[in-house]
Amino acid sequence: MARPGSGLLVPVNGLGYPPQNLARVVVWEWLNEHGRWRPYSAAVCHHIENVLKGDARGTVVLGQVDAQLSPYIIDLQSMHQFRQDTGTMRPVQRNFYEPSSAPGKGVVWEWENDNGSWTPYDMEICVTIQNAYEKQHPWLDLTSLGFCYLIDFNSMSQTNRQSQRKRRLRRRMDLAYPLIMGSIPKSQSWPVGASSGQPCSCQQCILVNSTRAASNAILASQRRKLYGGATGNPGATGTLTVVRQSNTFAGTSLWSPTSASSGTNNNNISVGGGQAKAEQVQLPLSTANFPCSPVMPSLSSAHGHHALTINGQNNLNRPGTQRISMGTARGAIPPGVPALPVKNLTGSGPVHPALAGMTGILMCAAGLPVCLTRAPKPILHPPPINKSDMKPVPGINGMRRKTKKKHLRRGKNPEDVVRRYTEKIKVVPDEDCTICMERLVMSSGYEGVLQHKGIKPELVGKLGKCGHMYHLLCLVAMYNNGNKDGSLQCPTCKTIYGEKTGTQPPGKMEYHVIPHCLPGYPDSKTIRIVYDIPAGIQTNEHPNPGKKFSARGFPRHCYLPDNEKGRKVLKLLIMAWDRRLIFTIGTSSTTGESDTVVWNEIHHKTEFGSNLTGHGYPDPNYLDNVLTELSAQGVGEDNLKD
Repeated sequence: MARPGSGLLVPVNGLGYPPQNLARVVVWEWLNEHGRWRPYSAAVCHHIENVLKGDARGTVVLGQVDAQLSPYIIDLQSMHQFRQDTGTMRPVQRNFYEPSSAPGKGVVWEWENDNGSWTPYDMEICVTIQNAYEKQHPWLDLTSLGFCYLIDFNSMSQTNRQSQRKRRLRRRMDLAYPLIMGSIPKSQSWPVGASSGQPCSCQQCILVNSTRAASNAILASQRRKLYGGATGNPGATGTLTVVRQSNTFAGTSLWSPTSASSGTNNNNISVGGGQAKAEQVQLPLSTANFPCSPVMPSLSSAHGHHALTINGQNNLNRPGTQRISMGTARGAIPPGVPALPVKNLTGSGPVHPALAGMTGILMCAAGLPVCLTRAPKPILHPPPINKSDMKPVPGINGMRRKTKKKHLRRGKNPEDVVRRYTEKIKVVPDEDCTICMERLVMSSGYEGVLQHKGIKPELVGKLGKCGHMYHLLCLVAMYNNGNKDGSLQCPTCKTIYGEKTGTQPPGKMEYHVIPHCLPGYPDSKTIRIVYDIPAGIQTNEHPNPGKKFSARGFPRHCYLPDNEKGRKVLKLLIMAWDRRLIFTIGTSSTTGESDTVVWNEIHHKTEFGSNLTGHGYPDPNYLDNVLTELSAQGVGEDNLKD
């Protein structure tokens, strides 16, 4: 484990692009709500590249390669990821790295989060860590990259320089990212040209085209300040003065001259936020550049003043869910200009709610008056129900489960657990142990740190189901750092051995049938689940023992359809509750609060009569997705007794 040489301070420099005639590795990334580019997995990147080769302006359905990404599609022309059930758009980019770098070799560096699972570093940081590791540096300071962390390769840990908190990190091998040769493709802007023929009217094409149009309108509006050319200048009728922002966005150029036909109508569009390079351009007003013109009425000659104000603070750096504030002048809408109502924001009609909302955004960006209905509120709960109307779920005994402080907390001998799930290897292969990162033919990196009479540091074992091999002493160290519940989880493929349990605090779970139906399940009643966990004190199994933890939003109500598959999901959720896997204590991803009760990677539907937040119905894939998530926690259908 010893690593000679001096430590490394990381210089700040851009990744840039390699010379055009060299091979390079392609990594696709998406921008999260914190302004960080997060890499897709190597398998997803291979899938995107395959689609890109066939159609550079096409659409990538991510669910075809990763079931957990089934709600997401990528529009290659606008370079945006779009979530189909909520309408959330995020920029994506295609980044390039040297073939000898970490993604080219399939090396992934990860840190252990509060839930005990592993999170990959941003690709830029991963490449930096791998370079320092290959150069035998004993430590790496990430301060110059904007992170106050110190990486210690000897202990394979990450230390926060401010709080001094340590986390484990690991290096594992995965599929190498795709390799390409030749010139870098030029970015493409939309629209490419005039549309020819009738557009496809299938729901998928309508949704994708609307996504593309809306994302272009949003980005175009955010990147420029537009002033009414005709205001105070009668000779400037029919033109707009544009102030263009400097193009710092990693995606494609998405602006094309757009708006309405000639007249004395003044359309004032102001965009707030961001520093701009002043470059005034006179743009003719025309609707010919909107491919979706059959959906939007063109603006005829009229007299009036309409204003669209889009407020933001350089929202390209915070592209999460685009929030747009629109105000319309109180002047009368001129004759001949229809005010298109956009009312289907609740998902009650045949048009997708995300499509309806984006159509309104697009028309507003074009200067067309749009009659927006009041922002809908999610329907979180059903109508009031009498206790006499709450019935037991068919096929499930009882209506309540409780967990106590010492529930499922049984001490297990680490050596016995490791030996139970492994086989000794006589001929040891010359490869890395992905726990200590030493060669398997050498002694474990935990030699001298851990001492167990029955396990020698050079012994190697193979896990029975998946066949991955590790030092037995490394497996003991990994077990000692977990829940010590008698189960093991392979750090490479996540296969679970034994019965995995979590760190969920004490509480109760209730479930019953109510006489109401969920959207998308008109012929079924509804199973309501009520979780209730009080605040308390953290124990030794939690991140900060002895410190108080909060429990926000309890009791939490969740919903399933009362059909065969819904009851199967409920049975597995009850099993996951008994194993303390539904909740854990960590940092909330929505509020940022630490030391609070949070969901533990098993998604629930908390919205009863709508799907405005993405946590409601209709969602035809939800039951299958949650079964997959439960299986990943070791709670599979094979655990159910007939």
